[in-house]
Amino acid sequence: MTSWPPPSAPVPAHDAAPEDLATVNRQTSIYVYEAPVRLWHWINAASILVLIVTGYFIGSPPPTMIIGEAYEQFVFGYIRFAHFAAGQVLLIAFLGRIYWAMVGNHHARQLFYVPFWKADFWQEVLFELRWYLFLEKEPKKYVGHNPLAQVAMFFFITLGVTFMVFTGFALYAEGAQEGSLTHDLFGWMHGLTWNSQRMHTLHHPGMWWIVIFMIIHIYVAIREDIMSRQSIVSTMISGHRTFKDDRDD
Repeated sequence: MTSWPPPSAPVPAHDAAPEDLATVNRQTSIYVYEAPVRLWHWINAASILVLIVTGYFIGSPPPTMIIGEAYEQFVFGYIRFAHFAAGQVLLIAFLGRIYWAMVGNHHARQLFYVPFWKADFWQEVLFELRWYLFLEKEPKKYVGHNPLAQVAMFFFITLGVTFMVFTGFALYAEGAQEGSLTHDLFGWMHGLTWNSQRMHTLHHPGMWWIVIFMIIHIYVAIREDIMSRQSIVSTMISGHRTFKDDRDD
């Protein structure tokens, strides 16, 4: 097998550590995402899925059950319990992810910052945007997240999850009441919106913000696997990003 990458498709320097660049020129597979990052990814995805489904029903409750009296059923209670439990899992997993960003490899930190001060970074963001709009013929290959993905992950996941955690636990604090740990940590947020209904109004579109990201994220991941000839989906299972040289066909 010929070596990768070909001269026409280098790995951008901002995306790879020197040891990665040395490795990628010798082989076609690099260990990128460590086990805690991969575990968080799937726990986060499962939690968000539960939160989306249950959150939708909390905002638009299902019709009254025909069989039996209301006091004999606990359907909406189960929905709320699943929502609260998934929110707590999301928070704990996110805190663990923040910790691993500090102790893991440099790919683990990409989720939490955008190098907005680098002009070449934004040039590559524009290139990736053109690539996804089918305006570029050849993709660039990256060891970690490509620049556009890094921007999207920061705004939709890092900031999005943070926003949903704060507004969600602020709403939960209202039921937990004063004196509870949740109220002590998040109850102050009601002072910013004057009442809980406004907090609901902010929390609800936040769900659709993340839904839009999930749809785009799944589409882009599958598209990159097919068109850019580098692993995306399987990388978040094995941790290894593999590259295929077009000249091997």
